[in-house]
Amino acid sequence: LFFLKYFDIKNLENSQNLSPSPRLEELQEENARLKYRLNILKKSLQEESLSHRGKAMLNINQRLQEVFGEAIRASCPELDNPPLSIAPSQQAKFGDYQCNSAMSMSQMLKAKGTKMNPREIAEKIIKNLPDNELVQKTEVAGPGFINIYLQKTFVSKQLSNLLINGVQPPPLPSKKKVVVDFSSPNIAKEMHVGHLRSTIIGDSMCRLFEFLGYEVLRLNHVGDWGTQFGMLIAHLQDMFPDYLTVSPPISDLQAFYKESKKRFDTDEEFKKRAYQCVVKLQSKEPEFIKGWNLICDVSRKEFQKIYDCLDIKLIERGESYYQDLMVEVVKEFEKKGLVELDEGRKVVFPPEQPIPLTIVKSDGGYTYDTSDLAAIRQRIFEEKADIIIYVTDSGQSTHFQVVFAAAQLIGWYNPKVTRVEHAGFGVVLGEDKKKFKTRSGDTVRLMDLLDEGLKRSMDKLKEKERDKVLTPEELTKAQRAVAFGCIKYADLSHNRNNDYVFSFDKMLDDRGNTAAYLLYAFTRIRSITRLAKIDEATLKKAAETTEILLDHEKEWKLGKCIQRFPEILQKILDDLLLHTLCDYLYELATTFTEFYDSCYCVEKDRQTGEVIKINMWRMLLCEATAAIMAKGFDILGLTPVERM
Repeated sequence: LFFLKYFDIKNLENSQNLSPSPRLEELQEENARLKYRLNILKKSLQEESLSHRGKAMLNINQRLQEVFGEAIRASCPELDNPPLSIAPSQQAKFGDYQCNSAMSMSQMLKAKGTKMNPREIAEKIIKNLPDNELVQKTEVAGPGFINIYLQKTFVSKQLSNLLINGVQPPPLPSKKKVVVDFSSPNIAKEMHVGHLRSTIIGDSMCRLFEFLGYEVLRLNHVGDWGTQFGMLIAHLQDMFPDYLTVSPPISDLQAFYKESKKRFDTDEEFKKRAYQCVVKLQSKEPEFIKGWNLICDVSRKEFQKIYDCLDIKLIERGESYYQDLMVEVVKEFEKKGLVELDEGRKVVFPPEQPIPLTIVKSDGGYTYDTSDLAAIRQRIFEEKADIIIYVTDSGQSTHFQVVFAAAQLIGWYNPKVTRVEHAGFGVVLGEDKKKFKTRSGDTVRLMDLLDEGLKRSMDKLKEKERDKVLTPEELTKAQRAVAFGCIKYADLSHNRNNDYVFSFDKMLDDRGNTAAYLLYAFTRIRSITRLAKIDEATLKKAAETTEILLDHEKEWKLGKCIQRFPEILQKILDDLLLHTLCDYLYELATTFTEFYDSCYCVEKDRQTGEVIKINMWRMLLCEATAAIMAKGFDILGLTPVERM
């Protein structure tokens, strides 16, 4: 109705042949009333949208995209999918956020034969901004940037909401299932530093998805099948002939593996028997399955020690799980005419891929390709996963690229519907910038690395004389938090696509972007509440009744930084790069330090040291900072402690 009336008026106004109509004034009045009603409707829709978000922290960037997206579409309706670019301003003098769409829109219009400079477009966008609750003012700067200034009262209300409801994730439109395949050591081999990145990165991704409300299946795709088990079982039979009745005392599985491998490489008779053992294992003969289980159990216990240290939870589903499913995979590819014979092998050539997949070897055996195809098929059809992520080193990227292409070729999934992704990572380097190894040239055992971390963190705490002020229990908690937190954070704070240098000295440094610095910063924030002697009930009541003032520039800077947390999580959800969260937490900690140095939270008598005044709104800013840091730590798998 509104638009019909609007065009009616335009026709009357633009007509050169008609004399002024007595209905024109009447239509203009009716149009004004309809515009008023439309604005009320828009406002109520905005309020409904905000109330739907409920207790969750608001993603300000996302909300600005909604507001400016509407204005951009109204400004240039002739453009299909006009660019929408909103980002936090790098300098306070340019506002709080910037919209940088006008320049790209100008180029798009030029391509359509319409000339309009970016500043004109920016002015039109501002003119078309709908009524909203968060923008205080806007201004056009430079060639066409739009500087956006937020309402301080709006940010203040969001901070109060955070304190009252806690750090809540945004509501999910629908509950999605995520499968994350990570860690994946090989049975009968010790976990080494090469498994560190997959384990830490994969766990942190799972924690992020879990916080956001997804159903997460954490899978440990261990190497528990193959020819090496024939070799191990044959060696087990020779070394412990009574293994079926007496549990063999295999304490050092790595040494046991090396012994069997040496025999396999040098003793032809032993090698022949090892192959016979593989056949019997694959036929599931009970005594061979028993030997296989014994070897797997010894490995699992060793793996679990590391997972317990790092607080990692996983469901083991090794290669053995998919053995029976591989038969069906081969049949399905053959049935659809996608298999070619190549020198006795059965291969699949996915389009536009550099290499084929070998799904059956010339001797009739299966390969990693077959196993990974069976795994992805099971995850799509049985687990009904919406998102599948593989966390392995970047050296396997081509392999997964081809596996994913084959799965799409056969029609198992559509990448527009199901997200299947390889989250690759670089290698761990020593301080000499070469692959991280021991002095003897062996790969570094992961357990040795964790033990060294514990020793060094205790040395650091004693150097700071923390053993004189902490109880033995507090000291042990701090030691474990620093040691394992620093090892995790050193990994996660680097872009996973790059190699990174492992250095205990750097990771235990309490200056710069390290876990040690952040853990100490968190402890310092928590100590402010203890200093003020404010209990939890008082803080809770204050959160409900005290307005958080953001008048001081450092208060405002901290308030905005806290509110960016949902934006950061959304970015990581899109690109799976966790160093973004580390960078944000470091920025939050340094912004808090600026605030604390400039704004008194607790004022004390200079003579007596007694607390004479508590600025409660600033105490609430401290609490909000601590809440975000704690949640960030939880996603990264760090354990904060109240005293350190």
